[in-house]
Amino acid sequence: MERSVDSELRQLKEKILTMGGYVEKALDDSLKALIQRKPELFDNVYEVEKEVNQKHIEVDEACLRILARQAPMAADLRLVVAVIKINTDLERMGDQAVNISHNAKRYITEPPLKPLIDLPRMAEEVRAMVRFSLDAFVRGDVALAEKVLAMDDLVDGLKNQIYRELITYIVGDPKVTERALNLILIARNLERLGDHATNIAEDVIFAISGKDIRHGGGAGAQAGSTQK
Repeated sequence: MERSVDSELRQLKEKILTMGGYVEKALDDSLKALIQRKPELFDNVYEVEKEVNQKHIEVDEACLRILARQAPMAADLRLVVAVIKINTDLERMGDQAVNISHNAKRYITEPPLKPLIDLPRMAEEVRAMVRFSLDAFVRGDVALAEKVLAMDDLVDGLKNQIYRELITYIVGDPKVTERALNLILIARNLERLGDHATNIAEDVIFAISGKDIRHGGGAGAQAGSTQK
């Protein structure tokens, strides 16, 4: 026989998945607008971000109701705490997608500075991190969550590579500084999205195993993994 709290926790997961879908949509549209130079897609991002904000409020309220009515213990309590934190990370992911749109909108008003190679690759890795972290949450899959932690190093490396290349462009021709800085900021936005996906993965591990691996703590923690 299903407990009432099980039904409420299942609904919580569904809300988080819906919110995650909105975040992925906002990220996809912001990057498609940049790469395909389609400014009309930016409006989609702003509208989707409103949905993310609404879900953020709904999830917080649902968590508070469970805490007040059910007084969950042990694994149930860890799950609710994890959902509260994941909810915040997803809302901030929506903000980062909007930031990408703002920077991309400025960038595409001028001719392309260079072919975009590493930035789309970085974006694909970040998309995968977001997707895997949410899949890990729904499946209760610690191994998949740990995979997300490992992927963060690649994203950070791509960001550093993009930074170095664009600084070289600026040094060679200061007139391209504004365009280069817009791309640097987009790389930074993507890095932050990866950081939030990493946070979700860490929270999944905590919810399932009870291990807090933030700041390199806990048995089996990934080297270099930190809550960002």
